[in-house]
Amino acid sequence: MSERVSSAEVDVNGPDTPDLKRVMGPRLLLLFIVGDILGAGIYAVTGQIAGEVGGIVWLPFLVAFAVATLTALAYLELVTKYPQAAGAALYAHKAFGIHFVTFIVAFAVVCSGITSASTSSNLLAQNFLAGLNANGIDVAEGKFAITLVSLLFMVLLALINLRGVGESVKFNVVLTLIELLALAIVIVIGFVVIARGDGDLSRITTFESGSDRGLFLAITVATSIAFFAMVGFEDSVNMVEETQDPERVFPRVMLTGLGIAVIIYMLVAVSVVAVLSQEQIASEVAEGGKVLLNVVSVGAPDLPIDRIFPFLTCIAVANTALINMLMASRLLYGMANQDVLPRVLGKVLPGRRTPYVGIAASTLLAVGLLVVAAQLSQTTIDILSGTTATLLLAVFAVVNVACIVLRRDPTRPDGFKAPTVVPWIGVVACLFLVGPWAKDSDNWVQYKVAGGMLAVGVVLWALTWLTNRGVRGKKTGFRDIEHLEE
Repeated sequence: MSERVSSAEVDVNGPDTPDLKRVMGPRLLLLFIVGDILGAGIYAVTGQIAGEVGGIVWLPFLVAFAVATLTALAYLELVTKYPQAAGAALYAHKAFGIHFVTFIVAFAVVCSGITSASTSSNLLAQNFLAGLNANGIDVAEGKFAITLVSLLFMVLLALINLRGVGESVKFNVVLTLIELLALAIVIVIGFVVIARGDGDLSRITTFESGSDRGLFLAITVATSIAFFAMVGFEDSVNMVEETQDPERVFPRVMLTGLGIAVIIYMLVAVSVVAVLSQEQIASEVAEGGKVLLNVVSVGAPDLPIDRIFPFLTCIAVANTALINMLMASRLLYGMANQDVLPRVLGKVLPGRRTPYVGIAASTLLAVGLLVVAAQLSQTTIDILSGTTATLLLAVFAVVNVACIVLRRDPTRPDGFKAPTVVPWIGVVACLFLVGPWAKDSDNWVQYKVAGGMLAVGVVLWALTWLTNRGVRGKKTGFRDIEHLEE
């Protein structure tokens, strides 16, 4: 199935192909990156992390930031060397030249988008139902109700995608500011509680593992969980062709965005452990992603903020889910157009020009994941957020290897070059966090979920390969990897 390709086969765009309009300066790019990193992650995993390490919940976020930064440096070297908007699949293609490897990387990114959107959908359902109850509308908040609302939201996302959504940088700025507002509320409440003497700041140095692990293993597991909150920076490479002076701007802005995100996360983590006891956190972990809402309720019981906060959370995670499902459906469409997936996935609506089969396929996968996860003993958020992190850590390991291999190509004079040892450390760190020692044994089901989704992709690849070879008599492979999502 795999075929070697030369780099000459990749560069198929002629000199007359128009460039994208470079509309993003440093400030807009920074808001885009911060907004992409913030979102569902911090709401979904803070409670899980606190359950693993107790009061030092801020430390796994810091370690996850360090690992993400290593990979970000590799991305920066590659994106300034190859300033096209295809990301990890492009780098794997240029480094290894094997169509099947490129396909696996691209499909893993698709799967991570679907699992991330499913996580966001479940989190939105929890907060939406909690918000209704906080405003006097009595509704059930059990697993069945949450799953039902999650499924309805996924259908709504599909309808929005079918109608067609044009990316707007200014709209993204508005959503980013709402995300920042919601997290600022948690931070302010936390520090007000500390200032008036009702919070226990001493907890932030207390290690307490709910699974009786030692410090190192507990932090390892918690870091693997926390990584879900750090992903998103890699999506910014898709904006490289729309950024002014990307070789100079991208490195500084991406690293600044990561730094801002981790500072916000650590402040949120401190607020959580200062306001809530370990017992209160544990009770919320059993439900999933309502720990931040509990900080608001406990820290400001006399203010109506807890009536508004769940809906702010809904806006933040809805944005994450929409972006991920857009990405997944467009990648399926792009791979179908390049004859590496069945052509039917590339069909578009005549009027709207939206890839309706790709949207339907990605939505069905998400719905299936939510239904299956709801039947398991672990929370849906645990399963799907962990699967997302596992898939992306594997992709990031490939990107770091590609960075090492592609040092055979000269770096542009104005390009970025990571320190020599960085991608090597990045490979080791990402693979270490993928291993079973970085997960609770109950969450090894994440490997089955990730493997099952990739197996679906391999079957579709094989069917496409057999159809092209046996019926059409032509090779299967990427023709225009730089423009995979177009």
